[in-house]
Amino acid sequence: MQPGANRLTTRQRADYAERGYHYPLRVYPPEQAAALRRKFENYWSENCEDLLKKLPRERYLALVDTHLFLRWVYEIAAHPDILDAVESVLGPDILLWNTHWFPKFAHDASYVSWHQDAAYWGLTPPKVTTAWVALSGSTRANGCLRVISRTHLGQLLPHAETYAEANMLSRGQEIAVDPDESGKVNFELEPGEFSLHHVGIVHGSGPNDSDAPRIGLAIRYISPGVIQQGGHRDLVMLMRGTDAFGHFDIVDPPERDLARGDSALHAESIRRKTRNQSLEKDSAAATANG
Repeated sequence: MQPGANRLTTRQRADYAERGYHYPLRVYPPEQAAALRRKFENYWSENCEDLLKKLPRERYLALVDTHLFLRWVYEIAAHPDILDAVESVLGPDILLWNTHWFPKFAHDASYVSWHQDAAYWGLTPPKVTTAWVALSGSTRANGCLRVISRTHLGQLLPHAETYAEANMLSRGQEIAVDPDESGKVNFELEPGEFSLHHVGIVHGSGPNDSDAPRIGLAIRYISPGVIQQGGHRDLVMLMRGTDAFGHFDIVDPPERDLARGDSALHAESIRRKTRNQSLEKDSAAATANG
């Protein structure tokens, strides 16, 4: 891929602003995506298989912010082909706020209800975008990401915390009213492709009804001018440009892969996020159970 190939055109930037998303973009050839998928599957087999017996929300601690202790996950988030696309919508100064794996294995009933991230992340203004990187095929059959176009343009909708057993979100957050699904778009992606979506867009995903697993990494980027609500400064990485605001604590990427549980930085990141987003109950439950 040519340098800068993923920089959005003027028209594509306008479409992102209007619709709240852009896809597909490519970051890896299929063979490299397959190699990274094997890395995740190795991590899963070593750290997470026992969590399959637990509620999806209890897998949170093993699947969030792994870029803080796995060098190869950080390198995905730092890939210039992803950052070029992110820069097109956020500008030249980019912070990495969060990463979160969303694996659905064959015939996995786990799903993500319709929700808006802006409703509970506590990040304002909403200069936040998510790059969703597919390391396997992501299709309607295996529960691909789906959004409702233009829903980021209106007011945030009321949400309820359902704690539904198969919901992959930490508290089973879902929109408490029936959203108008006439603008629904399924983000079907090939291995190595990714999408971008706005923090305020209504999105979710269905269960995996197929024989094929769906492995994806959500990477959340923010502009340095964003402010985190809550009393704890989240840990971020400066990916491009400068931070002239100092609203977050900037940390360095890991120099090598560490074992899960060996990173004090990861533990501190989880502590701050769970307190800022009022997830202490879920964090305590996940720690006790896994």
